[in-house]
Amino acid sequence: MSTRIAFLKGHGTENDFVIVPDPENAIDLPPAVVAALCDRRAGVGGDGLLHVVRSAAHPEARGMAAEAEWFMDYRNSDGSIAEMCGNGVRVFARYLQHAGLVAEGDLAVATRGGVKSVHLAKDGDVTVGMGRALLPEGDVTVAVGEHSWPARNVNMGNPHAVAFVDDLADAGKLHEAPPFSPASAYPDGVNVEFVVDRGPRHVAMRVHERGSGETRSCGTGACAVAVATARRDGADPAATGTPVTYTVDVLGGRLLITEHPDGTVEMTGPAVIVAEGELDAEWLESVRG
Repeated sequence: MSTRIAFLKGHGTENDFVIVPDPENAIDLPPAVVAALCDRRAGVGGDGLLHVVRSAAHPEARGMAAEAEWFMDYRNSDGSIAEMCGNGVRVFARYLQHAGLVAEGDLAVATRGGVKSVHLAKDGDVTVGMGRALLPEGDVTVAVGEHSWPARNVNMGNPHAVAFVDDLADAGKLHEAPPFSPASAYPDGVNVEFVVDRGPRHVAMRVHERGSGETRSCGTGACAVAVATARRDGADPAATGTPVTYTVDVLGGRLLITEHPDGTVEMTGPAVIVAEGELDAEWLESVRG
């Protein structure tokens, strides 16, 4: 191992990530190390970690290597593994462009939620093809304190519960994961979005991300919110035959979400690289325990 390991810091609508380039999958990143790196006081700080690996070099991604050269090995800030992160994919693509590994235009990124199509636009925005939403049947309820709300179960490659509320303050401080029922709906936990209307085809949300707590933004969550809102509004593109686009305000900015009649969902928003540096190997060894 070299004495120092490169890292970068980036964000998408203020959903921020530690980026660890590791093309050959040579760096061991157990949960304790990821949590230490994401610690905002004792580490670099981030809502999650983007481990940048060639698909052919990672056992979970080798089957996707023919479609996508790069694999986003995404980790939550507590070190747990997640299937997908929409803001993370945009920042991942921006890193690849920043490093000269891809050019402006189209590329494919492998994730645990499948291969995602990405477009790096001239204006700096990044559009990600997020796949199709799944809408599992069954009633779901989420709660904060003594208040509870019905929620829409939406899966965007990871699980979401979308609740419409009167005021975003109703979600409380979101330090802890909001309780949900039935437990069988989300055996591995869930991301919970609280949503209010801002205008025609315009909503705002707060989110508690599974494994990370409240974050400034959640890309898959914004997609889940747009899909759930379209169903609430009677604007299901599969039924109308017309694409529908929602503006989704998050604490860290704004995302545009479009659902097409074939069920595919696209997300467009910014992605920024803000810093790069080196991790000290002695510190890394100390946090491995």
